Amino acid sequence: MQKKSVIETSAGGVVFKFVEDVRHWLVIQHNKAKHWGFPKGHVGDKVDNESLEDAALREVKEEGGITAKIIDHKPFRNTYFYTLNGFPRKKTVYYFLMEYVSGDTKDHDWEVQEAKFVPEDDIFDVLTYKNDKKILEKVIEKLKK
Repeated sequence: MQKKSVIETSAGGVVFKFVEDVRHWLVIQHNKAKHWGFPKGHVGDKVDNESLEDAALREVKEEGGITAKIIDHKPFRNTYFYTLNGFPRKKTVYYFLMEYVSGDTKDHDWEVQEAKFVPEDDIFDVLTYKNDKKILEKVIEKLKK
């Protein structure tokens, strides 16, 4: 008997702010897995009929502790496969380019061990996964245009 695969949809933010003319990027470290990445989470897990944009803004607030605004409504998409409890999963994450508005990264939720802004020169060394690095490369390229 074949196990049914699960399809997941998440949304998140690739958030920047300038500190003394240097662009910094928001990253979070998950409590359990310990990897560094961008804030993201399931769409509609807390709010019925939640839009991708609303879920992304909510997750940035919950996991990153900050308020941001979406500056590009065309998301960057990342799809990958993994297994959880013996079930194959296909996950698609929609990341929106965002700019910091207010708040403190110390105000993150329990799922996150640490949230911080990292200077652009150091960000690729901090991110754990290649997929996140590819998303960031696309985001930076878009900002140059």
